[in-house]
Amino acid sequence: MPALCLCYEVHEPYRLRRYTVFDMGQNSIYEDDDKNCDILLYTARACYLPMNDLLLKLIRRYGKDFKVCFSISGTALDQFEQYAPEVLESFQALAETGSVEFACETAPHSFSFLYSKPEFVRQVEDHAKRIKRLFGKKPVTYRNAELVYNNAMGVALGELGYKAVMAEGADHVLGWRSPNYLYSPIGAPKVKLFLRNIRLSTDLGRRFSDQSWDQWPLTAEKYAGWIHSLAGDAEVINIFNDYHVFGLRNKRESGIFAFMEALPDRILANKDFHFSTPAEAVKKLPSVGELDVPDFMSWDYEGRDLTAWLGNDMQKDAIHTLYKMTERVHGLGAPDITRDFERLQSSDHFHYMSTKWFTAFAPDRPNPFPSPYDAYITYMNVLSDLEMRVSAAEAEKELVEDVEKMARKVVPARDEAKKAGGRTAKAAPEKEKAAPKKPAAKKTAATKAAPAKASAEKASVKDTHAKETSAKKAPAKKAPAKKAAPKKAPPRAAGAAKGAKKSAPAKKSGESKA
Repeated sequence: MPALCLCYEVHEPYRLRRYTVFDMGQNSIYEDDDKNCDILLYTARACYLPMNDLLLKLIRRYGKDFKVCFSISGTALDQFEQYAPEVLESFQALAETGSVEFACETAPHSFSFLYSKPEFVRQVEDHAKRIKRLFGKKPVTYRNAELVYNNAMGVALGELGYKAVMAEGADHVLGWRSPNYLYSPIGAPKVKLFLRNIRLSTDLGRRFSDQSWDQWPLTAEKYAGWIHSLAGDAEVINIFNDYHVFGLRNKRESGIFAFMEALPDRILANKDFHFSTPAEAVKKLPSVGELDVPDFMSWDYEGRDLTAWLGNDMQKDAIHTLYKMTERVHGLGAPDITRDFERLQSSDHFHYMSTKWFTAFAPDRPNPFPSPYDAYITYMNVLSDLEMRVSAAEAEKELVEDVEKMARKVVPARDEAKKAGGRTAKAAPEKEKAAPKKPAAKKTAATKAAPAKASAEKASVKDTHAKETSAKKAPAKKAPAKKAAPKKAPPRAAGAAKGAKKSAPAKKSGESKA
């Protein structure tokens, strides 16, 4: 019972304005807001709103028998929120039905896996969280920008927990095998590859409005007949397209909306077929074997390789210059710089520089630049300005870190000083406790200074009196010596007598003082 998986890419790039060398360092507004707003509003009226209304109508008509899958880029979600919130609300209304799956991709629709695996993982995880927040379910299916895929990516996505991965059903990879079965990447047996059926997808994506096509006009009956013819050689038929095929690439006048409204009934007319989302199909269908994809492939219309985005020197120079700044940008943690850096990773910027298929741009996604060289010059001017901003932010961050280092050195020194002061302050009371009477002693010395002097004077008076008393007593003791002196030496006795007469007045003066 073959399953039919319809999956649509919903992506809107931010288009750059004509950014010249004179703008560098003066004006860091890179995007053309007026053009982006005008294009999105036109796209919303021509495609998103009418087609979402039609899908909601079909789900209500057929219930769980009709299902679709979307892969919406982060830049598209940004523009829905910024310019047309009603578009986001219409996708959320589809999510509430339970018949619509939302796959994950890199948020800016980038080639980050080719240049920085950490950047790739960061973008995928951030976008998965946003998908869950907006639409209620964590995605289990992954679709990379431009369906770019190889073996290493399959392994990386398996490590991130994804069960289903969409890729191109390129003939050079499949060989004799059919794209209408599930395969597993080499080295990731738990992951299943959903390969795009190129012919059926291109019939809608590129040929539907081509009146020179031998199958024009394409009707729902004819298209359903082609699908039914694969009953014996298919388990899952994957029709992946840009959502712009409805109303933009194929105008309403082409009959595309009427075609889509009639298709579910024509498909379900054969009871062997049913609609399914990749998340449902991966649970029911087994892998028929491994698929080796050593080199990157894409859904590029010619070549199925990356030459439309990375085929010339301008494209390679631009993308290498961009990704050289990856670590520097994320090391800053500056939201505005990170936002601009991520938006500059959108695959469209490099497609505008293509010289291989410059004239093959789809009418719904025209090149906004007159030539690939103008696209390259504008883009490189923007990168130069971004690099200047990164360098300035790094210098500012380094300055702040130096100031913080100095602060970290000063604070401990200040704390030590405070601690030392605390210890001194605590020691003072201990000294006070050891000699608590010191202040009192000072006061006593001050207050009793006069009495001390008085007592000292009294003591000196007493000493003087004692001396005088001893002096009075001394002559009495020495009197016999004075008398005896003439006997031993009469001449000396006479001198002594004279000395005695001289000292007598001194004694009298001392007595008068006393």
